[in-house]
Amino acid sequence: MFYAQDDDLIGQATEYLLGVMRDNGVGVTLATPGHRAAIEARLEQAGISLTTARARGTYVALDAEEVVSRVMINGFADPAGFWRAISPVIKNATGQRRKVAVFGEMVALLWARDLTGAAVDLEALWDEMASQYPFSMLCALPADVLGTSEHADDLIGVITAHAEQRTEWALVDDAKTRSPES
Repeated sequence: MFYAQDDDLIGQATEYLLGVMRDNGVGVTLATPGHRAAIEARLEQAGISLTTARARGTYVALDAEEVVSRVMINGFADPAGFWRAISPVIKNATGQRRKVAVFGEMVALLWARDLTGAAVDLEALWDEMASQYPFSMLCALPADVLGTSEHADDLIGVITAHAEQRTEWALVDDAKTRSPES
């Protein structure tokens, strides 16, 4: 999703995770500390006991910054590092034979560092993992990436990777969702 304000991001990510967690599925968050804390506060407000969910394995939270540091080598996404960092979490979540929803900000972090090629490579790694394990994923990028043409090819690469996973992209603006063509 493309979001204009953090509150839009937090609201959409929370609803996405709630949809699966209320159906006894597993919610996985790979977010920055501030966004993770806000999402977790809203999950608690919605009646999810995170202590219980963590104990049952129905909620897993990872620090996107920390995971990115384990996945990147000299500005490039390392496939082996990605699989070491992410696959145990996804394998465990999907091994419970539950629906799994992943919210991630790793691509946005790379994009913000002007590592757009690495962001595209990371999307390809997520696609590869999705071919091995059944999960859905919501990625978020600030809407301002749509306003520049500097990395248009890389942005198309990211969107194409999601399209291949049958993931829909939405532009979230003032709590209204519309297609990017709107």
